[in-house]
Amino acid sequence: MYTDGAAKGNPGPGGYGVLLRFNGIDKELSQGYRKTTNNRMELLAVIVALEALKTNKHPVEIFSDSKYVVDAVNQGWVFSWRSKGFKGKKNSDLWMRYLRLHEKFKIRFHWVKGHNGHPENERCDELAVRAAEDIEHHLIDEFFEAEQEKLL
Repeated sequence: MYTDGAAKGNPGPGGYGVLLRFNGIDKELSQGYRKTTNNRMELLAVIVALEALKTNKHPVEIFSDSKYVVDAVNQGWVFSWRSKGFKGKKNSDLWMRYLRLHEKFKIRFHWVKGHNGHPENERCDELAVRAAEDIEHHLIDEFFEAEQEKLL
């Protein structure tokens, strides 16, 4: 699977794009949000992709241009954050959601350089940007917006 997220401004409108590929069949997923961050969209793309899988019988290969997501998992940072109750860490709601999925699948992350001509990554970026720009269909990232209100 291939994932990407985009945000116009940080925070600002954003979206994610996902390309699932299995046995030669592709499925694309995307959604936009009225106010979010790029890191949230990158992580949400991975979560939505995993949630869309119908079985956990096969290993899952995730390709992402997000060092934030890939390194957090591959370097084990997210597991340390969890053991410390995510104290001082952003996106704890999404990381907890990811960790529940992480336990169900055998996942291997791969980092790909973004905007570098990688066809699947470019397609995910197109989906994410289009979703971010489609304000008529934006969802509200309630957790994020509530957290932002607390900061004001």
